[in-house]
Amino acid sequence: MEPDLFTAAAEERLEKDPTAGPLAVRMRPRTLDEVVGQRHLLRPGAPLRRLVGESGGGPAGASSVILWGPPGIGKTTLAYVVSRATEKRFVELSAITAGVKEVRAVIDGARRAAGGFGKETVLFLDEIHRFSKAQQDSLLPAVENRWVTLIAATTENPYFSVISPLLSRSLLLTLEPLTDDDLRGLLRRALSEERGLGGAVGLPEDAEAHLLRVAGGDARRALTALEAAAGAALDKGEAEITLATVEETVDRAAVTYDRDGDQHYDVASALIKSIRGSDVDAALHYLARMIDAGEDPRFIARRLMISASEDIGLADPTALPLAVAAAQAVAMIGFPEAALTLSHATIALALAPKSNTATTAIGAALADVRAGLAGSVPAHLRDGHYKGAAALGHARGYVYPHDVPGAIAAQQYAPDALHGKRYYEPTRYGAEARYADVVEKVRERLRGG
Repeated sequence: MEPDLFTAAAEERLEKDPTAGPLAVRMRPRTLDEVVGQRHLLRPGAPLRRLVGESGGGPAGASSVILWGPPGIGKTTLAYVVSRATEKRFVELSAITAGVKEVRAVIDGARRAAGGFGKETVLFLDEIHRFSKAQQDSLLPAVENRWVTLIAATTENPYFSVISPLLSRSLLLTLEPLTDDDLRGLLRRALSEERGLGGAVGLPEDAEAHLLRVAGGDARRALTALEAAAGAALDKGEAEITLATVEETVDRAAVTYDRDGDQHYDVASALIKSIRGSDVDAALHYLARMIDAGEDPRFIARRLMISASEDIGLADPTALPLAVAAAQAVAMIGFPEAALTLSHATIALALAPKSNTATTAIGAALADVRAGLAGSVPAHLRDGHYKGAAALGHARGYVYPHDVPGAIAAQQYAPDALHGKRYYEPTRYGAEARYADVVEKVRERLRGG
């Protein structure tokens, strides 16, 4: 079993010297009140409070907990804080390196600790989704008999990656990505607190903003970058961490991109217009700028879904399902891997044949409706399934299309004011060429031709 960061020796060193060890380790929360973000899980009476017996409700009933969320948002930290708050043994395993043998060794040790010393054990299992079904099955006896309190972490949807028996015996907690405000508070605490940098150096706003972008919502990455930049500044004898020092130490230039300002909308606009113009290389450039600046991948995915309908439409009917699948994948995996999915979708959309007929068709239809060109629904199309409908003439004369050859009935569908009006005018680009042929034949049949 790999040694974890929270052995007794490591804790003892930190207690004797608060500045010992990496900054990310020194700043790890020791209580739930110090945890960054996850307010929905930490408010009074919320699941984690109940898990450690706070709020007067006693410990939560579940014998295991599954923490689901992107990397770097505190899953390991929460497990450790829970173990400290409940004064239990803490053992950490990674599903990448551990197997059934290691799991059984931990369970045997937990049973001995409980029997010999009355000490309960928290088993933190990182990346449980990497365990096979058989490996996950090996955890069930310990969970069912409460030999351990299992806290498992996963970055993948547990409904797909965790076996049902284990999932049904667990309290599933979904962790949210850390916001800039969450990380900003953490950086400022690290700068001022004695166990952090103890006020040895300052951090101007522009340097702080770049650190937040580099962190990409990852607390560990934010603290590691801050420590490197602070060390470089102190080596130079500087009282503040300048933007140049941050760029130098993290080896990344600051991108001019304000996620709440003009650059946010300008670069997003340039991405979509490059896709519309079929310039795949320009589209990838703007995508890279958004990713590097820490843009929310879900925002990018939403723009790609809109582009699929707005600029491609029926010229490639597979574009929208592809964009939707990309958005779903992005929501499940997060950065950094989501960059691959966004690149995949951007390339496909940029190189797809283009048609804006879906956009122009609904635009023209909405314009007529807003101009008052609506009119009554033809009587034969109205609902005829209620008592009295026949007396009103509703549904009378309606021809059921499936009863006629070709399943196209020659009858009026639009209101009188719009009878014969055309909104959809297909192009001859890509797959839409087929629709162009079909729509004329259908319109002719509807007219009785």
